[in-house]
Amino acid sequence: MERGHVTTPFGRRSMSFALLARQRQISEAKPETKRNKWKLFRAVCEAREELNVSDRSLSVLDALLSFYPSDELTANNDLIVFPSNAQLSIRARGMTAATLRRHLAALVDAGLILRKDSANGKRFARRSRAGEINEAFGFNLAPLLVRAREIEGIAAKITADREYFHTTRERISLCRRDITKLIQLALDGHVEGEWGLIHDRFRTCLASLPRRPSLEELQFLLGRLVELRTTIVKLLDEHDKTQNMCAKESQNERHIQDSQTQSISESETVQEAQPTKPLGSPSAFEAGKKIRPSAGETTGVPLKSLQPSVPLDTVLRACLEIAPYGPGGEIRTWHDLLTATAVLRPMLQISPSAFHEACQVMGPENAGVAIACIFERGGHINSAGAYLRNLTRRATERQFTIRPMVSALLRARAGAS
Repeated sequence: MERGHVTTPFGRRSMSFALLARQRQISEAKPETKRNKWKLFRAVCEAREELNVSDRSLSVLDALLSFYPSDELTANNDLIVFPSNAQLSIRARGMTAATLRRHLAALVDAGLILRKDSANGKRFARRSRAGEINEAFGFNLAPLLVRAREIEGIAAKITADREYFHTTRERISLCRRDITKLIQLALDGHVEGEWGLIHDRFRTCLASLPRRPSLEELQFLLGRLVELRTTIVKLLDEHDKTQNMCAKESQNERHIQDSQTQSISESETVQEAQPTKPLGSPSAFEAGKKIRPSAGETTGVPLKSLQPSVPLDTVLRACLEIAPYGPGGEIRTWHDLLTATAVLRPMLQISPSAFHEACQVMGPENAGVAIACIFERGGHINSAGAYLRNLTRRATERQFTIRPMVSALLRARAGAS
């Protein structure tokens, strides 16, 4: 669009300050801005609720984008498409003319496209003798490109919220499984404690969850379940220690009795030792331990392995480059960090499966810290996706934790200063 040039709508449609502001925004767009139109369209689909756009309106936008000849939307090029209603209806899956006009108006109101109407309201292009387009009248896709960064940020936040929501639900499922099996272990092992009250408390926590919980409600429930699991593990550990002490006392008592008795023949020793083995002997206790797993063995991973290994402020001091990608250009919470990593993952070419696997093994916060460290050391890492998968594999084998990685960045930053 030419500087200072304003296009007013045709017919009864009136001019508004919103249209004027959008045209001014287009004229001030940076010329080097460019995006792949289909990737940008997927971001719009992800953020459609925030943009107040319906699925039918997205079908019309999809059809409009198909009329643009290149896959790259560039601010230097003229982004006007001029299909007829008949052709637009065909590519919009046979949408009727009245419905088509309604959804085109919705896209204009949402600020995703602009009309550039000719004197008679028709859509067409004037071409030179060489066949190049000198001027076109139709629908301008420039607002979509100008708002690309905003749309991608909204889509990344929605994606991060959804992934965090699913991860929190998975944590709750694991915690429920742990608590159920640990309580059953305590009842089968006749461990002293008010297990009936603990089980009632557990059922009360689960009953407080609504059918469609919010993220905040899930986080609150997870905190209560983790606290309850910690209490159960402490009770089981105390019982285990008591059993160990009883076994040692029984072993010492047997050694004292053996030292005070007179020597007997080897045959008599064998005959008496076979049928009478003290219940509190070490061998009996070890056999009991093999049948009854300890508290730490009932879960597949350590109880605290999915919690953040490093404080958030330490991560932000080590990884300064990630802060501008957070909501509003700053990071205040772990959720903000995950939102920033959702923006960075496509840039670093980290696949969703690699990130999901890292979340399963390390926890979402630790996986986010790993991505922040990878982004901080971007010049030294050739393939961020392969590097994250390698870290996940090492974490599975318990050969990697986040803390040394963050400490190395802090030392490097201190040495540079």
